[in-house]
Amino acid sequence: MIILLTIVHVIVCFFLVVVVLLQSGKAADLAGAFGGMGSQTAFGPRGAATVLSKATTIAAGLFMVTSLTLSVLATRQGTSGSTVLEKVATPAPATKKDAPAAPAGSVPIQVTTPGGGTKTIDVPTLPPQTAPAQPAPTQQQAPPAKK
Repeated sequence: MIILLTIVHVIVCFFLVVVVLLQSGKAADLAGAFGGMGSQTAFGPRGAATVLSKATTIAAGLFMVTSLTLSVLATRQGTSGSTVLEKVATPAPATKKDAPAAPAGSVPIQVTTPGGGTKTIDVPTLPPQTAPAQPAPTQQQAPPAKK
């Protein structure tokens, strides 16, 4: 059902693009740029509806209906665990007797898991590093003043 509706939706999209591009503009010449549309209506003179304008209206309606239908069907078929956070497996919280001893050069950190439990993680520490000594800044002599 969704595949058929998606195919219809794509066809309606292409048809809507073609029909809109085939229509001519609303005769906006130099007077139209300054607001003189030749009539007192809000959007300019309204002529009789052409076949292209009727096709545009129908295609736009079909586009909206297929878009809404596809979105409703997609949400109904969604399963729990569809987000990235819900797909991550949460292990059971470790107890004190199950927790391994922290290896040398690491720091144990308590972390709260999404399920509400706590978990101990050993974060390795880096050995202390020394930065190379920076040379002392030298004073530059000012250029001699011109006489």
